Amino acid sequence: MSAEFPYVRPRRLRQSPAMRRLVAETRLHPAELILPAFVSEGITAPKPITSMPGVVQHTRDTLRKAAVEAAEAGVGGIMLFGLPEVKDAVGSEGTNPDGILQQAIRDVVAEVGDQLVVMSDLCLDEFTDHGHCGVLAEDGSVDNDATLERYAEMAVVQAEAGVHVVGPSGMMDGQIAVIRRALDEAGHQDVSILAYTAKYASALYGPFREAVNSSLKGDRKSYQQDPANAREALRELELDLAEGADMVMVKPAMLYLDVLRQVADVSPVPVSAYQISGEYAMVEAAAANGWIERERTILETLTSIRRAGAEQILTYWAVEAARLLK
Repeated sequence: MSAEFPYVRPRRLRQSPAMRRLVAETRLHPAELILPAFVSEGITAPKPITSMPGVVQHTRDTLRKAAVEAAEAGVGGIMLFGLPEVKDAVGSEGTNPDGILQQAIRDVVAEVGDQLVVMSDLCLDEFTDHGHCGVLAEDGSVDNDATLERYAEMAVVQAEAGVHVVGPSGMMDGQIAVIRRALDEAGHQDVSILAYTAKYASALYGPFREAVNSSLKGDRKSYQQDPANAREALRELELDLAEGADMVMVKPAMLYLDVLRQVADVSPVPVSAYQISGEYAMVEAAAANGWIERERTILETLTSIRRAGAEQILTYWAVEAARLLK
């Protein structure tokens, strides 16, 4: 018998949906999906985000309903972003125990308990009037160490609100160690840290900035990673692990599948990836124009991220995809 055609026919394993399902190498499961959700102060009805069809800024009431919907669909987690009415130079509302994000954490935990892993964005960009992820120095640059002090405060108030996981997304040097120490010293040893280990200075964050009412002036290239660099992500991974990260993330997902694969190959902790706003918006725009099949594309993009090594995926399609997978 020859190990060549006509004896070897790979198409035999592609002949039916049942066969393809049986031999699939990569599987998506709703429990691996995390829903990013925005809650805004001072609105009385959900506010559509024009660049992200189907995504809204929630009121506290509609956020609670969205959390229940996610839990019922079998989604694994929800990542909360709070949008305050008032911003200032140091992001004071980010550490206000009664700020919108802390209220949202309490609301969601009270609504769904442990049915969802409740996560919160730990960053200042939604709360600062300049839109940067940290405190500014006199020369206008982001002051790394002064920002760490604010992150420590944010971690504690979010933990006191009941969050299960904090997600430091600012890419400040030393942020994981400072946050872990602050949580432990405040008695919150059980709160996990999802480190944004490799967060790139991508051109695809535009819709997200609309979603969070961003006040950004300038760019974030001095602290987010350069898109040209992959090896640097492994250095960031090593540092985050040494500082106490419980999980790590690559962001964006689809344009950085090579980085995701490299991180997943060596990480001893769970690896997540964030399918960001621009990635979502491109698919929705193409589907709206009839250029691609929307549902197939959603699942194909998520499968590619899972195939590259992500064990959890943050995606705005989390609930819809979970239903498609059932």
